[in-house]
Amino acid sequence: MDVMPKWAEVVLVPLISLLLAAIISALVILAIGEDPVAAVKLMVAGALGSTYGWGYTLYYATNFMFTGLAVAIAFHARLFNIGGEGQAMLGGLGVAFACLYIPWPHWTLALLGAALMAGLFGAIWAAIPAWLQVKRGSHIVITTIMFNFIAAALLNYMLVNIMRPKGQMDPASAKFPDATHLPTLHELLAPLGIEFSKAAPANVSFLVAIAACFGLWLLIWRTRLGYEIRAYGHSESAAKYAGISPFKITMITMIISGALAGLMATNNVMGEAERLVLNSTEGAGFIGIAVALMGRSHPVGVFIAAILFGFLYQGGAELALWTSIPRELIVVIQALVILFTGALDNMVRMPLERVFLAIRRSRRAGATD
Repeated sequence: MDVMPKWAEVVLVPLISLLLAAIISALVILAIGEDPVAAVKLMVAGALGSTYGWGYTLYYATNFMFTGLAVAIAFHARLFNIGGEGQAMLGGLGVAFACLYIPWPHWTLALLGAALMAGLFGAIWAAIPAWLQVKRGSHIVITTIMFNFIAAALLNYMLVNIMRPKGQMDPASAKFPDATHLPTLHELLAPLGIEFSKAAPANVSFLVAIAACFGLWLLIWRTRLGYEIRAYGHSESAAKYAGISPFKITMITMIISGALAGLMATNNVMGEAERLVLNSTEGAGFIGIAVALMGRSHPVGVFIAAILFGFLYQGGAELALWTSIPRELIVVIQALVILFTGALDNMVRMPLERVFLAIRRSRRAGATD
């Protein structure tokens, strides 16, 4: 029997971890001579106080949902995929191929085709480290992180030598055709009479990310494959005894993980930039690790954690713009969130377990009296 109830595991532990991270962050802001209360108010106003702020918050959150889900499904199989950055880069290459070289009549078909190509490219890039681990014994942490650098080099070569339009100095592809333009939240909500900022980059990919959260929940907790993935993650030896193939689970899990990371490109490459540029991922692949940790590898938790990190990104940009607080401080706050929700998880969990154990014992003692 679990010491803590499920609600405490899912809600209370992350909440206390966030509170501790917030307290340390406030002390850091105080140390540089700024008012932490004013900083929080500015972050909230900048990220959530207008549809413009919400648009950027949801745009960043969409990226983090895809990469967070990619890490989460790997975690369920006890695989540590830290190659989401490279897989998202290759997903962007797939989106660019789909948008530039296939004449789409409408954005809906373009989105479907681009998503398939992005998922395929990301899946292939994740399948290679998976195969190397199962067949050659290479550790997936090492191979996935090295494949990030290979992906960056490959993308640089493609943009500089092959996809860059003639006469253009910028290492980027040509602008995608108008037929591939994805509707923004402003364009989606305007027919419903809801006002939303025209300048915000949040687009229909946000709805795709929500669908991916729901789809992963169905896969993990409502299918035989999901059960096998979780069983393998809990005990490899027991899974083998039950007839579950390590090769099958490792390959399928990493293929799905890479596809989810690649799908991020529908948001940042197709939806926002509308062309492929260098460094379009902006570290979202690594933020996905923190999102998965904080969300306890559950799609609902990943959704909430992605919104939080989207808030930190947009709120941090507002802080850097309107105060003397450096933009790098937001990286510090993110690191503190990762530290408390990941590395120092037991520092919060163990005292809580003792509290709930004491409550349970007192209730039993009261029942026997």
